[in-house]
Amino acid sequence: MGSASRRSAARPGVLAVVAALVVGVSVLWPWKSGAAPAEPSTGNATRFDALGAPYGGCGLPQDMLDAPDFVALNVYNTPGDYGFYPRPLPPSQAAKIGLWDNGRNCGRFVQVTIGEYCTGVNDGAPGQPFCRNGSWVTDGYAGARLTMVVADSCGDANAWCRDDPGHLDLSTASLNRFVKNGVPVGDMNPAHWNNRRVSWSYVPAPDYTGDLKLGFLQGAQRYWTAIAVSHLPNGVHGVEFLGADGTWQQAQPDSDLGQAFVIGPTATAGTAYAIRVRDASDALVNDGRVYRFTLPDPCLSGCAAAYTAIAYTTGTSTPTTTPATPTTPTTPTTPAGSSCTATSAVTSSWNGGHQLEFTVKNTGSAALTGWTTAFTFAGSQQLTSSWNAVPAQTGRQVRAANQTYNGTLAAGATTTWGAVVTGAAEPLTGLDCTAR
Repeated sequence: MGSASRRSAARPGVLAVVAALVVGVSVLWPWKSGAAPAEPSTGNATRFDALGAPYGGCGLPQDMLDAPDFVALNVYNTPGDYGFYPRPLPPSQAAKIGLWDNGRNCGRFVQVTIGEYCTGVNDGAPGQPFCRNGSWVTDGYAGARLTMVVADSCGDANAWCRDDPGHLDLSTASLNRFVKNGVPVGDMNPAHWNNRRVSWSYVPAPDYTGDLKLGFLQGAQRYWTAIAVSHLPNGVHGVEFLGADGTWQQAQPDSDLGQAFVIGPTATAGTAYAIRVRDASDALVNDGRVYRFTLPDPCLSGCAAAYTAIAYTTGTSTPTTTPATPTTPTTPTTPAGSSCTATSAVTSSWNGGHQLEFTVKNTGSAALTGWTTAFTFAGSQQLTSSWNAVPAQTGRQVRAANQTYNGTLAAGATTTWGAVVTGAAEPLTGLDCTAR
């Protein structure tokens, strides 16, 4: 029986959202890795032909990957449960997080070793065992190895992506490049594939040389600067940007596109940026090397290309302030003549969730230098992602402060921020705005 083929596409709606210049959905990673694998991991392997367009699940076009051989990891760990869950999964659903780990394992390399062949039916049907009406046998392809980069995610409602925690989805073109005794296997796929067992472990980037590659994503512009980070020595678990206040701040991942981050400028409403990167061990890459660059003129109203390469300069880190950690904002003192209001609207809803948009208006006679909105959910709703604000939720209560780029509002001016929420759309209570 031939191999089952499953396409592991990019997060649905990424292109539509970014191309329309709607602010990208982004969240912080406020929790530690929720899906630490055993070493090595074992599972069934499937194959898929290409990344989604314009990006794979890590936020990179296929031609910008660090290697031609790539894999997808499972988004969910929900054996027997093939239902829909939001992405990224919030801390309240940490038990459901698969080895994709909300994108935190993007850009890492894995060494994959071929295992046994199934003589029966191995089709990943929901609720059915693997290798039905047959057995696992060892043959001449077992032991072949290949090093591959994590570039995509597997969240489909089948047994591969839900029932098998160690499952890997491998690029089809890579299957016959696996090497045994120094020679590519050549003909494992299709006749000798049948979704074999594999074992795999994380490894450092092979023969690493050079430095990081940076690029602006499609739709990136002055007020939503989304970048992709690649050519990584050991994955990426965070990007920090030098904010307008001179301190290092944690960049927000763009949903669970694990190599894509939304950064702020070094000056309010500016187009110059300085970042540093942390790897999969949370160590600063290249001893804290700082990468400085600017937004090119064609991107001021939105980068048209899926990926616009960034030319940067490097230097050392000079600020010593610890990167800002999101906390519940304290109530500021309101300057004389300053006031603001906040209103909310449900802009879309679906089974299990909805999207909110908040409009903040300066109703005072003086300019604002910042604002904070606050409200209370009616039930057990949870913020899972946001944009244009830094929210913090405690129980049902939510407070959200402005970002560095949208805190200054002239008298009468407005700005918006939004959020994706799990749970039914119910009226908010106590919605107000505090100016500063």
